[in-house]
Amino acid sequence: MTFLKIRVSTRRSLLAGAACLTLAGCSDPLDFDLRGLGGGFTTANAAQAPLAPRPTPDDRGVISYPNYQVVVARRGDTLADVARRVGVDTATLAKFNGIDPQVTLRKDEIIALPTRVAEPSPATGAASTGPIKPVDISSVAGNAINNAPATPGVQTTTLAPINAPQAQTGKEPTRHKVERGETAFTVARLYSVPVKDLATWNGLGADFAIREGQFLLIPVASQNPPRTAPAQTAAVATTLPGQGSTTPTPPSATKPLPAEKVKPAVAPATVATTATTVAAAAPKPTAPSKPVADVGKTTAPAATGKLVRPVNGTIIREYAKGKNEGINIKAAPGTAVKAADAGTVAAITKSADGVPIVVVRHPDNLLTVYANVTDVSVVKGDSVSRGQSIAKLRGGNDSFVHFEVRKGFDSVDPNPFLN
Repeated sequence: MTFLKIRVSTRRSLLAGAACLTLAGCSDPLDFDLRGLGGGFTTANAAQAPLAPRPTPDDRGVISYPNYQVVVARRGDTLADVARRVGVDTATLAKFNGIDPQVTLRKDEIIALPTRVAEPSPATGAASTGPIKPVDISSVAGNAINNAPATPGVQTTTLAPINAPQAQTGKEPTRHKVERGETAFTVARLYSVPVKDLATWNGLGADFAIREGQFLLIPVASQNPPRTAPAQTAAVATTLPGQGSTTPTPPSATKPLPAEKVKPAVAPATVATTATTVAAAAPKPTAPSKPVADVGKTTAPAATGKLVRPVNGTIIREYAKGKNEGINIKAAPGTAVKAADAGTVAAITKSADGVPIVVVRHPDNLLTVYANVTDVSVVKGDSVSRGQSIAKLRGGNDSFVHFEVRKGFDSVDPNPFLN
């Protein structure tokens, strides 16, 4: 039994140490969504319907929809190569996608076009001319019903030639522009699609990395072809409502119902006797032996919250699981950001824009995170006390702290912890 406890304690210590080293050593933006570790949260079953594969582009890599066009990059392509291939201005294409013209793109990476280029056609390697359009199910079904013969007989259908080009059809995907702080996982959860399908459609790398300003195509559900109306094999006689077999006349319509006398379940005298007995057996209220306590008198000090607010200000964004993993508290620029409780500085890192992020570890496997701050006055490994100033708020519209509370790797609502 003792050996088992030692093994469990050692394992927890190693996991905690690995988590702190990961927070401290990452040079990329700190992603607080750690719930996928250990086989936990997954978006594999988020989609309610099977997803369709991404449409096949033409020889230029162009996929065309009624409202926008995109280009699928080839292996070794730069943005300048894509611009020359489709005939658009390189600088405009680079600014629209937020990427340098000479950066090497990943194979199958999606590049959004700011203006429309020549539509795909058989001349560019496409099956048909024009953008991909959705199937008009009502029109197809309506034509099939209208063309069905009214009487039975042999039906013939003229088949299209084998080599006749078939126009591409499908639902136009939502085009999502990545904002600051978003990850592939948060985008996948936003649209309820598996992150692997999102990565396949947009040619993301093995680390699912995305950048601010990047355009992502959201996978769409597969669309089954409409069914044609079956041919009528025989005439079927139908009747209108109210016709057919007659309904028998109910007996009460011709003869009145017989008179019925209902005897009371309990005699009146018995009821009166029972009520008198119950009233006599009811206990009489007695005066309290001791005076009632004065509820207006304070008997104990008010309980304080487990954590204190990092700044005294206004909450401008509340906690929302999966969308905002903490709360945003706004105050005057330069306001001191305080430690929510006593603990040890586990990590100090920076966001993609170089803005500091402080992580403090507390007892009971509790972590607090302070993001969007400046002038950090502590270093990794420092012991901090409850309410100690560890940083300051930034200026202008960024004078707020993004505050998170985590139990292990899972984020929780900070409000119940605050006084």
